[in-house]
Amino acid sequence: MKETRICIIGGGGRLWAIQFMKDLAYNTMTHGTLVLYDIDKQAARNNVAVAEQVLRVNNSEGRFAVVAIDDLGEALSGCDMVIISIEPGKTSCRYGDLVLPEEYGILQSVGDTTGPGGIMRARRALPIFFDLAKKIGQFCPDAWVINYTNPMTLCTAALYKAFPAIKALGCCHEVFHTQNFLAKKVSTWFGVPTPDRREIKIDLTGVNHFTFVTKATWQGHDLMARLVEDLKDPETFADGTEVALKRLEQEKWFDCDQKIALSFLRDFNTLGAAGDRHLAEFVPWFLTSDENLHTYGVIRTPYSWRERTAKEKREKVFGDEDLKASLSDEEGVDIMRCLMGDKTMVTNINRPNEGQISYLPLGRIVESNGVLEEDSIRPIVASDPPLAIQNLVRQVSDVQEMTLQAIWEKDDELLFTAFLSDPLMNLSRDKARELFDKMLKASELQY
Repeated sequence: MKETRICIIGGGGRLWAIQFMKDLAYNTMTHGTLVLYDIDKQAARNNVAVAEQVLRVNNSEGRFAVVAIDDLGEALSGCDMVIISIEPGKTSCRYGDLVLPEEYGILQSVGDTTGPGGIMRARRALPIFFDLAKKIGQFCPDAWVINYTNPMTLCTAALYKAFPAIKALGCCHEVFHTQNFLAKKVSTWFGVPTPDRREIKIDLTGVNHFTFVTKATWQGHDLMARLVEDLKDPETFADGTEVALKRLEQEKWFDCDQKIALSFLRDFNTLGAAGDRHLAEFVPWFLTSDENLHTYGVIRTPYSWRERTAKEKREKVFGDEDLKASLSDEEGVDIMRCLMGDKTMVTNINRPNEGQISYLPLGRIVESNGVLEEDSIRPIVASDPPLAIQNLVRQVSDVQEMTLQAIWEKDDELLFTAFLSDPLMNLSRDKARELFDKMLKASELQY
């Protein structure tokens, strides 16, 4: 692979940035310069030492020169690849996203993609992404851009809104969890060792975190037919409350058993392809109460935990064991290698619709499979899901489009229209307005 100059925007981060460094160290074909940029300049400088530790621990010293650069234009200049992984504002901004809706009876299991919380997070994040896109257009217009930041669909859309010629994609690991789930099923069904998730071939459609599998195969075997048979087993939808309460006690916020994903298969003949905690937020019937959500084994991630762990991440000191690299489920470095001409792969990507999703307007950011190769992404046309799923996804995409336009035009009245249109909105108009106005103030961007 040719020498590559990479800029991580959010290079002071203590999670995604560190994982990307470990993946770089693991993929020995990569080499070049790694530029760390962060509005918290000291955090980026601190991560230079972490990056050098990663390279040393993994016998990769000398493969990357690592620098922290304070000026964004200088950091972007000459880059082949830009990685965006940022938190839009202080963690305390999420009080307005998560706690205020709950006070009005609107529950959110994540609150960073959709629902009132997702809309307010977008209001903070999108102006940043508009500015980043313009800077990329000015300083490295030919660079490929991988976005990890939520709300994934809207942040990626914002890049294209401000710089239509940008070469950007959103990268999300939720679909990988579905492939891992199916891989475990393959082991059970066929009596074989659990295959690598990459052996599970799926036909994917939808928008980020509200994606669906219409077909799935392993070595030519139809896995969807097997799943449909499993639905007949009463244990498939056994009450998960006891499991949920145990997860609550152990703070296992991210664990799930795909019961919500499977309920879409049962009720709509299409398998949900994101984690249950994400899927639950796009429709009104899972989050009617914590008790109802718990029957699926799912728990909500509380604001208090987010605040506590943000502090822990900032203060974490990494030991060598923390930084040893292995094959991870993240694909950012593999995607980079493809786009730089080192390999070819098929994976799920968030990109403008060129017709790969037939039931959504062209130009909308959609999630489906694509072929990645040197300086090229070719979307793969997805099979249409049943009409009911199309309608659900279309409503979500329309709310996202209203949100994008409202933030681009700085029009909070249009944003309120999107707020009212969200599937989780169950308040009277006046109560909705009251909540909206409170959230506007509480969710303002602060650092």
